[in-house]
Amino acid sequence: MTDASLNNDALEKLTGIFRILFNAPDLELNDDLTAKDVPGWDSFNHVNLIINIEEEFGVRFSNDEVGKLQNVGNLKSLLAGKLTA
Repeated sequence: MTDASLNNDALEKLTGIFRILFNAPDLELNDDLTAKDVPGWDSFNHVNLIINIEEEFGVRFSNDEVGKLQNVGNLKSLLAGKLTA
């Protein structure tokens, strides 16, 4: 895999954000997970998700980057790239 990957600590933080935001304590993130797989993951909560991730990790995503996200795997790669930049 040539994409940067998240370390365990970052992955745990990301999972925690998803679990709290979507009130799903058992939610497990996998690379193929998409909004349609998670109850409550609508456009409003997508914005909240991005904001929470930006605040937790101290990064900023452009509208372009957010618009290209197709699944959790894309999100993890994008975040990992920001954290290693």
